[in-house]
Amino acid sequence: MVVAIIGILAAIAIPAYQDYMMRAKVVELVNMAGVCKTSVAEYYQGNSKMPATNADAGCATAATANAKAPVVRSGLVEIQADGGLRTQFLAQGTGTSLVFTPLCGKPATPACVGEAIVEWDCKLNTTIAARYLPGDCR
Repeated sequence: MVVAIIGILAAIAIPAYQDYMMRAKVVELVNMAGVCKTSVAEYYQGNSKMPATNADAGCATAATANAKAPVVRSGLVEIQADGGLRTQFLAQGTGTSLVFTPLCGKPATPACVGEAIVEWDCKLNTTIAARYLPGDCR
C-alpha cells in the first residue's frame, strides 16, 4: 500500500518538477530580452521609428548556456532557446522562441506610429508553450 502511494506521488511530482525546472530556465531568456527591450525603447524614443536590426538597437550579441543572443526585427525582440533548454523544448513538441512585441498608445496596440511604448507583450508571437512561460506571458 505504501509503495503504491509513493508511486502515485512520484508519477505526479516528477512531471511537475520538470516543468518547473524548464520555467526556471526560461527566466534566462526573459532576462536577456530585458536589456534589449530597453535599448529598443530608447532607439524608438530618439528616432521616432523602431530599430530594424540588433546593430541599430545596440542589443547584446553574446549568448548564454540556454539562450541565443537577442534578435531585433522591426522592434520585436526575439530570444531563441539554445543548448539543453532547446533540446528539452523540442522533446516536448513546443517551439523555442520567446518574442516581446512593443505595444504603443491607448489602447495599447502593436502599431507604434508616433506614440510611446506603454508595455511589451510576450504572448502574441511566442512559440514556447504557455506552461513553460512566466505568469506575465501566459
